[in-house]
Amino acid sequence: MPEHPRPPLPFREFLVKVHSRCNLACHYCYVYESADRGWRSQPVGMAPATAGRIVRRIAEHARGHALPSVRVILHGGEPLLAGGEFLARFVRGLRTALPAATRAEVALQTNGTLLDEPLLRLCRTEGIRIGVSLDGPPAVHDRHRRDPAGRGSHARVAGALRLLARPEHRPLWAGLLTTVDPSTDPLATYEHLLSYDPPALTLILPLGNWTVPPPGRVPDPTRTPYADWLVPVFDRWYASAGRAPRVTLFDSVIDLLLGGDSGSEAIGGAPSRLAVIDTDGSLTLSDHLKTTYDGADRTGLSVHRDPFDALLRHPGVAARQAGRAGLCAGCRACPLVAVCGGGHYPHRYREGSGGAGHDNPSVYCPDLVRFIGHVAKAVAADVPAAGGSGAAAVRTPGDRGEGAVRTPGDRGAGHGG
Repeated sequence: MPEHPRPPLPFREFLVKVHSRCNLACHYCYVYESADRGWRSQPVGMAPATAGRIVRRIAEHARGHALPSVRVILHGGEPLLAGGEFLARFVRGLRTALPAATRAEVALQTNGTLLDEPLLRLCRTEGIRIGVSLDGPPAVHDRHRRDPAGRGSHARVAGALRLLARPEHRPLWAGLLTTVDPSTDPLATYEHLLSYDPPALTLILPLGNWTVPPPGRVPDPTRTPYADWLVPVFDRWYASAGRAPRVTLFDSVIDLLLGGDSGSEAIGGAPSRLAVIDTDGSLTLSDHLKTTYDGADRTGLSVHRDPFDALLRHPGVAARQAGRAGLCAGCRACPLVAVCGGGHYPHRYREGSGGAGHDNPSVYCPDLVRFIGHVAKAVAADVPAAGGSGAAAVRTPGDRGEGAVRTPGDRGAGHGG
């Protein structure tokens, strides 16, 4: 009897692009500096009618699937360009529309340059948590994150972080998001990020693929520039257990090595539960796909015509919920697949792959192998001290079995901006 395909998993995260432009011109931006040009045809700001339709569609999805909670991420562009009044109306409308049994977590990802006291008071009133992008010390951050006139943004972001660190605002702070630059000093960057005492760090690898490789990543398995950057940061972080902030990538790899689950699509192969909505109400796939080819994230669906269940049936969503079955043969046979999960879906793309553009290992494969192996050795050395069974309890590069210890996966992965 043929096996029935697993029904799609309902969306739990909704990334809403409330503004389609940005006041910075970051060199590596996946929205404005990649293959996709769809942002040019989007309304600059979201119309109130579209915002109202979105919250009703989210409530419809939550009700239809009896969701206990949803996470809504206000995004852009730069979401603060939409203005505090618009953001407040959107969040109030969302909380009013949702079923009583569904809790809403609302966050926004910002470059930080527009954060001020009135906006922070508004976020406190409306229960909006805030993630801020910061790449490191001024020379590092300002190398890429400049405004259209070429001026660096570090000083403005640092001022915003000082405001966020105040006792009355700190509960709003979700953490820092940092794009890894392998040409920088990893420990100097990490120590600068720590100087703001963030509650969490999300370290992301630049969006690249086999057709357009990320900076410094060449098709040479002996070179691992991103692992070379991550390893000393991990060692410093791991040696400070209990005193360092949560780092999503590090926590996820440790959880997976110990037999737990991933809280991130970027590692471990967790199925996508994210829907993206553009300023005109278009329902799209992950906007990270913009780095592959023009139109890669578009579906032809819209909140004005279609429920989120229609997006669930799209082949692009099925591909990102397929788990190990959706990986290439080489990845499925790899002893690290239970930890790596094939890496981040957009990182697998290669133009001209016979109609299967993502049927490849991650462009970061050598870096992931080295980094996961390093973490595995560190964790294996500590497992006996925790009452475990040593290296046998940890998934290592030569181990195809399940780990002996299960820990909860970190569900705090952010969405790059």
